[in-house]
Amino acid sequence: MRSALTLLVASVSRLTSLTLLTVPMLTACGGNVSPSQAGTDAEVVDSGALIDSSIGSDSVSPIDSAVPSDVALDTSGAVDARDASTTDASKSAGCASTFGTALPSGYGRLDGTVVAVVAPGDKICTASNRDHIVLEVSMDGAVYRMVVNVVSTVAGVSPDVFYQELPHALPTPAFAEGFHADVTLDYPTTLGLHIDDAGWKATPMATLVDEVTAALDVGAKVSVYSQGSGGDSTHLVHRYGGNTDGAIVVDPTGTPRFLVFHFANDKAF
Repeated sequence: MRSALTLLVASVSRLTSLTLLTVPMLTACGGNVSPSQAGTDAEVVDSGALIDSSIGSDSVSPIDSAVPSDVALDTSGAVDARDASTTDASKSAGCASTFGTALPSGYGRLDGTVVAVVAPGDKICTASNRDHIVLEVSMDGAVYRMVVNVVSTVAGVSPDVFYQELPHALPTPAFAEGFHADVTLDYPTTLGLHIDDAGWKATPMATLVDEVTAALDVGAKVSVYSQGSGGDSTHLVHRYGGNTDGAIVVDPTGTPRFLVFHFANDKAF
């Protein structure tokens, strides 16, 4: 009897020791995951690629964190910029329901024809965006999305985007429908444009949507300097640095006008 009782006590003691050892191990393995481990340092864009939210360049401040926010195509609850502006909604009437997939990854200039100008938060057009204009352009028999930032969402920075239209000849090559990867664009060296020029206007989102939409005509030729996603869209249509600045060129075969953009936290250029 005594021997059996001794064995029982020993077993209980051993089980308690194992439990005490196991609990810290479980705590160590199953604690909170850091944001970087959870993958929150990157955002998924519509092409399925990962874009680091800290992306930037040596010549400009870190890029607005909203730049790659061509993420959520679910516009439920989004504010339609047309509700707060006088945007010409007819320019989105011909928006496409399907898009091409032939854009390469990387910087270039897309030459094509304006199909539609879709305001942020549009609830009718396919693949609209919450805080970007989507300029739909036809090229080589398909429609592609040029995703243009019209508001900054960086904490502590003015949400207004600096904007101006600048008359300037289209740099070589001449306009030719297609995507041209052998181009560069730098605001100061190509366009003679600097951050302290008087032409810049800090422009609220609704006003900027109106002005950009008014400058673009459906059926007109257009050139867009931007970063290709490797799928159906391009991005970073603003000051970026490294000879890869973004811009929209209206009337590229006639009297070209550059629509140019920069953020309040950009470094001097």
